[in-house]
Amino acid sequence: MAFLESAGEILAADAQLRNRVVAVCCSTQTEGTVCVDRNGQPLGRALTWLDSRGAAAMASRVRGRVFNIEGYAPLKLWRWLRLTGGAPSLSGRDSAGHMVYLRDEEPERYARTYKFLNVLDYLNLRLSGRFCATQDSTVTSWITDNRDPNHIHYDAGLIRLLGIDADKLPEIVHSTDVLGPLLPEVVQALGLSPKTVVVGGAVDNSAVAVGAAVGDFETHLYLGTSSWLGAHVPFMKTDVHHKIAAIPGAVDGRYLAMALQSTAGANLSFLRDRILYHPDELASDEEHPAVYEMLNQIAARVPPGARGLIYTPWLLGERTPVDDPCLRAGLLNMSLEHSREDIFRAFLEGVALNTRWMLEPFARLLGRDAGIITAVGGGAQSDVWCQIMADVTGQPIRQLAAPIQANAIGATFIAGVGIGALSFADLGHLRQARHTYEPSSALRRLYDDKFETFKEVRTRLAPLYQRLNPSQTPAP
Repeated sequence: MAFLESAGEILAADAQLRNRVVAVCCSTQTEGTVCVDRNGQPLGRALTWLDSRGAAAMASRVRGRVFNIEGYAPLKLWRWLRLTGGAPSLSGRDSAGHMVYLRDEEPERYARTYKFLNVLDYLNLRLSGRFCATQDSTVTSWITDNRDPNHIHYDAGLIRLLGIDADKLPEIVHSTDVLGPLLPEVVQALGLSPKTVVVGGAVDNSAVAVGAAVGDFETHLYLGTSSWLGAHVPFMKTDVHHKIAAIPGAVDGRYLAMALQSTAGANLSFLRDRILYHPDELASDEEHPAVYEMLNQIAARVPPGARGLIYTPWLLGERTPVDDPCLRAGLLNMSLEHSREDIFRAFLEGVALNTRWMLEPFARLLGRDAGIITAVGGGAQSDVWCQIMADVTGQPIRQLAAPIQANAIGATFIAGVGIGALSFADLGHLRQARHTYEPSSALRRLYDDKFETFKEVRTRLAPLYQRLNPSQTPAP
């Protein structure tokens, strides 16, 4: 499989590397569902977080006959929130939605399924031979009792609510559990020692949190295609109104508070692919090999505030602090005095303003100021963007030495804890920072005013976006 090919290439580049490998630990995307038979063979294609075919099946399970709160029967919603800290998505895109879709619409595949596995679980199966799920990979099945972070377990009542068979669910293990040695065929394919073990691992957001800021209340900001704020906390807590929750992560005895936004770096990808280098009669130039570096250099020349331009980065609607799929991106206050340089700066500031908007309820859930925020992900490689983030949010931004590798670093730390070479308490000293960006006090009033305008834009335009995008409006 692709995993073995990629790992083989890395190991082939350094002959001594094979001798140093003592454990394999994966971090993967979440909300992907793989149906496997008793032999561990996949039954058809996996369902990913983009697959919303389970929406109707989920609605039939969560809605009430008379009264609903945002699409959920009140008692059902209360039960999910009390036990899990969240609830199944009405979009049908999470693991719960995938399973009920298969139950209702593909009964033959459902009947043949021995276990439902997330992407991480499937990789672990192929590496170790064990059918299991980590405490974080199973979260979005929404059928676990998460009230004790040291004892995440399936809840029979929630399983009945979804109408699925409990025997199709894998056993739950800790992210730091050693699952066993590598299977002989994997050992042979990679040329590793047969003593090499497989450690449970984590889904991407949990692994990033370990690689970025593992201590209690230490906040990190992931700037990738989407973005999120995260922090480990000693309590399970849900802010229903702002769609923020603290749910099981990879650290034993702790929860991971998460606030997610739909698009961050995707706005720059849109700018690159749909505006600057869109293949049509007007743009025939090939893409500059360092296009993002050039965008950063240009944006740095533009005065803070982008000469009054405001960009709203809602290309896919928004999730936090408002759950509104109808919202859309836009540039406001453009005049003949503006140039594309101003637009570049406005894009970066727009994502930063959106982050500040998410930060307000996130800090309230933490019960304290977020303090220094560790920035990771592809966007955190930009010095310009990190400084803009600091100035707009008013928080110091710590840029890691290898921000784009936080996921892999987190998986490495988890493996170290799993084999007893490290403890989670050690990780703060191992983390390497490149620079800390302090917010400019001289720009505070500018960005305070711009932030208030940004929020007002959303309030005033939300009804218009609902009219323009009626197909995105959720059912009452």
